[in-house]
Order: sequence, then structure tokens, then C-alpha cells
Amino acid sequence: MFSRLFAPRATAHAHCDLPCGVYDPAQARIEAESVKATQEKYQANEDPQFRTRALVIKEERAELVKHHLSVLHTDYFKAPHFEKYPQLHDLFNRAGKAASATKASTDPATGQALLDLIAEIDAIFWETKKAA
Repeated sequence: MFSRLFAPRATAHAHCDLPCGVYDPAQARIEAESVKATQEKYQANEDPQFRTRALVIKEERAELVKHHLSVLHTDYFKAPHFEKYPQLHDLFNRAGKAASATKASTDPATGQALLDLIAEIDAIFWETKKAA
């Protein structure tokens, strides 16, 4: 009796956690731009306190890049995307490793390498959005 009373009346199905409009590589790109800008500011300033703050900010932003990429990889992209774009898993792996590399480096070239990989993900993302 209770099971019928509290049983769902309808079952909903979705292919992602929320409507897909919430996913966008721009979140990762904005954080990656911040990483690169912080690396550039670090290089341009000799003040030890400034540099220490810059390192903390850079590492926080790099972690946010990794988070946004992970969410995009695991929540937005589905099996049909990976079939159509077989390089996608590797691309996310390389982007995650590039984000980690920015944590270990103050060289803006590592920030640019990360931005380049995010741009590749972005291009595929928007292709999938057009097809939807």
C-alpha cells in the first residue's frame, strides 16, 4: 500500500544531468586565460610577496580548469560524440595534463598550450551543439 502511495507517477529520462545549455568550454577557457595572465604577471614582477600570491592564484585557477574540463568530459560528451570524434578522450587527457603542467610552471607558454587544447575541445563542442 505504501509503495503504491509513494511510487513515482511518471518517469523522466534525460541524456545529461541538466539541460545541455549549462555546459560550455568557455568556463575552462576563462580560467586558463587567468592562468596564463598570472604567469605573465609573475614573470614581470620581482616582488616575492606578489610572486607568492600569483603562484597561489595560478594553481587555484588551474584546478578550476581541470574541474571544468572534467565536468564537460564526463557530463556533456556521450558515447555518440566519442564515436564521431575518436580523438576526444585523448584530447581531454592532454588538456588535463596541460592544466597540471601550468601548476608546475610559471612559463606563459604552458598557459598558451593549455588554451590551444581547450580551443580544440571548444571546436568539437560547438560542432556537437550544431548537430543537436
